[in-house]
Amino acid sequence: MAFTFSNNRPIYIQLVEDIEQAILTGKYGPNEKLPSVREFASMYQVNPNTMQKALQELEKKKLIYTERTNGKFVSENCSLIDDIKEQQAALIVERCLSELKALGYSVSDALALLKEENEKNGTDR
Repeated sequence: MAFTFSNNRPIYIQLVEDIEQAILTGKYGPNEKLPSVREFASMYQVNPNTMQKALQELEKKKLIYTERTNGKFVSENCSLIDDIKEQQAALIVERCLSELKALGYSVSDALALLKEENEKNGTDR
């Protein structure tokens, strides 16, 4: 996995964000078994202790759970996953609007830009 870490933030936080994103986008589905700590550490080329810390954070968020002898799995709680997805979408919209307002765009201008960009890409999603 070609993942480039930023020097500005702790690596384990970046791992949490990347794995969380993989869960939210469906790369890892509900109840799906995740790679082991060592497999993940090898994929990301990090120390297993760092990976363990990241997975503990995801467990605190209830996005994953551990079955004692079977490993770690993605939560089966789809409504939790949807809630987190909505929270992330709201943050993205807030950031986008804030930056566009700083450039002098109104909300209606921002919506027009989004619609225009969407039409350029030829997608409805």
